[in-house]
Amino acid sequence: MPRKKKKMLTEKEIAKMRTVDAYEHSGHKRANNPKAGYARYDRVKEETTKYAYDPHIDPTLQWAGKQEGTSFEVPTSSIHIHESIKPHKILRKVMKATSGDYQANQISLFPNLTPLDTMRARQQDLQFYKHGVDWTNRLIAGDSLVIMNSLLQKEGMAGKVQMVYFDPPYGIKYGSNFQPFVNQRDVKDGKDTDLSQEPEMITAFRDTWELGIHSYLSYLRDRLLLARELLADNGSVFIQISDANVHHIREVCDEIFGPENECATIVWKKGTPNAKIIRNSFNYLLWYCKDINKINKKVHKLYTERTGIEGSTEDPRKLALWGEFKNGEVRPLTTDEKRNIIGTREKADVFRVDKVIERGDDGDKRFPFSIDGEDFVPKQGYVWRGNLEQMTRLRDENRLVKTPKGYGYKFYITDYPVIEITNLWEDTAGKVNNMIYVVQTNDKIIQRCMLMCTDPGDLVMDITCGSGTTACVAEQWGRRWITCDTSRVAIDLAKQRLMTSTYDYYKLAQPEQGVDSGFVYKTVPHITLKSIANDEPPATETLYDQPEIDKTKVRVTGPFTVESLPAITVKQIDGEASDTVSDMTAKQDEYREEILATGVIGKAGEKLEFTRVEAAPATFAYVQAVGETKEDNPRKAAIHFGSETKVLDAGRVEDIFDEVQSMRPTPQIIIIAAYQFDPEATKLIEETKWPDMQIFAVQMNTDLMTSDLKKKRSSNQSFFFIGQPDVELIHDGRTKDVYKVRVNGFDYYDPKTGKVKSGSANNIAMWMLDEDYDGSCIEPEQIFFPLGGKSGGWHKLAKTLKAELDQEAIEQYAGNVSLPFKIKPGQKKVAVKIIDDRGIESMKVLKVGEDNG
Repeated sequence: MPRKKKKMLTEKEIAKMRTVDAYEHSGHKRANNPKAGYARYDRVKEETTKYAYDPHIDPTLQWAGKQEGTSFEVPTSSIHIHESIKPHKILRKVMKATSGDYQANQISLFPNLTPLDTMRARQQDLQFYKHGVDWTNRLIAGDSLVIMNSLLQKEGMAGKVQMVYFDPPYGIKYGSNFQPFVNQRDVKDGKDTDLSQEPEMITAFRDTWELGIHSYLSYLRDRLLLARELLADNGSVFIQISDANVHHIREVCDEIFGPENECATIVWKKGTPNAKIIRNSFNYLLWYCKDINKINKKVHKLYTERTGIEGSTEDPRKLALWGEFKNGEVRPLTTDEKRNIIGTREKADVFRVDKVIERGDDGDKRFPFSIDGEDFVPKQGYVWRGNLEQMTRLRDENRLVKTPKGYGYKFYITDYPVIEITNLWEDTAGKVNNMIYVVQTNDKIIQRCMLMCTDPGDLVMDITCGSGTTACVAEQWGRRWITCDTSRVAIDLAKQRLMTSTYDYYKLAQPEQGVDSGFVYKTVPHITLKSIANDEPPATETLYDQPEIDKTKVRVTGPFTVESLPAITVKQIDGEASDTVSDMTAKQDEYREEILATGVIGKAGEKLEFTRVEAAPATFAYVQAVGETKEDNPRKAAIHFGSETKVLDAGRVEDIFDEVQSMRPTPQIIIIAAYQFDPEATKLIEETKWPDMQIFAVQMNTDLMTSDLKKKRSSNQSFFFIGQPDVELIHDGRTKDVYKVRVNGFDYYDPKTGKVKSGSANNIAMWMLDEDYDGSCIEPEQIFFPLGGKSGGWHKLAKTLKAELDQEAIEQYAGNVSLPFKIKPGQKKVAVKIIDDRGIESMKVLKVGEDNG
């Protein structure tokens, strides 16, 4: 079939097109974190960092475990980069100006370099934490406590964060579940099928709620202490909380930050009031800073439009509002006109009557004065508010008006058309637009916090990412951001939201200096009686939430990386297992008994059974069991059981392989069992081929670690073989060196049935294609959202960028077949990563020129 000829753009279409751009923070650097593909080179011994609380602070709140917990230790772990996302690069493939250009996005990581230069560049890439690299924003999966400690200890980020936003669980229902599916927000508390299957989430659940309010307060205190270490001296932290525990958390904040560093308690209206006795319509934000003496110059006041009656609880009849109507009439407003003040302002210039006479005995201010041809002298004990020259200027500027009580000064609403926002936010209720997460915060709340205490280019951190609202707000307002979450579902929702968002392009104050120079903001006058009387130019107020918009441009999210904490992989120098590794063997007996009793089952019902399974010698840290298969020709097996608290990563697989090679007799089977695999780990398992050796990735049933949280088991089977995604690299057939990728399906573990099933595109939340995979991390040129269909995924962005994007091309980003792309000379690998509706990832690397079926 002949290729469809690309339609030429008309002049009218070209005229409608805007420049699609993104803010980049080129003046900033970040640490050179290890990329996931280079994890085997990150062999630095993992240690712990000890943090202690100040014993001299008077305790304000006591709970179980607080007095004993005067200090705590946190693993100092590297943070590995798994994906490098550049939304602008992905969209180039489907822009009208470049769609159909197979090489539009193919920019090499090391362009035009000799082999020697390439080797040197890679060596530089492997010098982890030794030098800075260009800033990219960061989306990190893992425990926020470990992540913050890594930022402090490995990356030297103490004092580098301008604002921390913390939206912890409110502590209302200690048994609440977490959102288990990307496309399911109706989570039921205590329901087995709604319980998260992610090991990190189950661990977080236990750590946070094991002792109810007691462990909850310890969880908060530890994280607030590290957040304070990250803050700049003029930095701020905001804690979002309900009335259930606001009093406790404020006392904890007083201990961490000091009561003198409390900035405000902000009360904001929520959308769905609850009631015990009286309806509670508000939640809270606790605003603390690092140093109250250094924050003033950083804080920006925010304003809302002045109407004339805002904040008043009085009867409108009592408000002294007047109007200068277009027919020349000047009179007090009627009650109905005051109640409909917006409509009235369209017909008249509305003003408030302020006093122009005050108590006093200054002889220079007590004199006869003519207003509208009538002389008037203040009565005894009263004087004019200005001298003769000043009062004359007020009269000449038409600022005086006769009232039934004498004379007054006209304060027009337009003299100061805004009013400062206080700590009572009544305009935050209502439906959250495009809600995708079970506990998603209204953008307006985070936006106000950010605008009050940061500037463009400042770094913002959210340690409870959720759906990525803080990251999206930071992108909108030109701030750098780091956000993290324990839930892979939350990380994937945030990733999709960021990739498919568009923003106005705000004009830069100094374009050549970039976003750090700030924006061009709208300003409003602040005219006062004094400024008019003294003939002074009025002061102005800057509206930090109203930057000027460049309508010839539109923005997408800037570059960001998706990162995660690795499993604990390093042994002690003496060859003995570390305490952390030893802790992970606590349930080894149960696992060995279970695999001996039930074996390992495949999707088609095939089964690998054992005649014996025993503990491995104590000299091994990563091989926890050895066994013998139940076959005509029995084979020796080495078995590893994954952690309950970590995703099994490629570094751990390397450790297992190292130990197996030293085993005598050499096993013929390696079984690597885990609750959740990092895709780099499954890729390494699949790609490793040893003579007379089979290596299997085995899924562990999460019933093994959630028996205390579930009512009944989903299956009597506990171990399952899992396969790699079924992905094809297809030659286009019509153009030389042009290919497509097709995703046919993947195997996944279904916790509802306790079986391994074959998933289709209907179960894929997202898949991404790296057209020139270099083995370090995924850097996709194409990203697809099959689960969202044509009405989800890229749909909203495509609608916003209708003039700029090829609508037919971007519709293909909802399917399971990629757009065509060109394979360059010397190119060896193409990588595909799949994320299912539970946030579980798998990865397939396709070698060009080989049978990848």
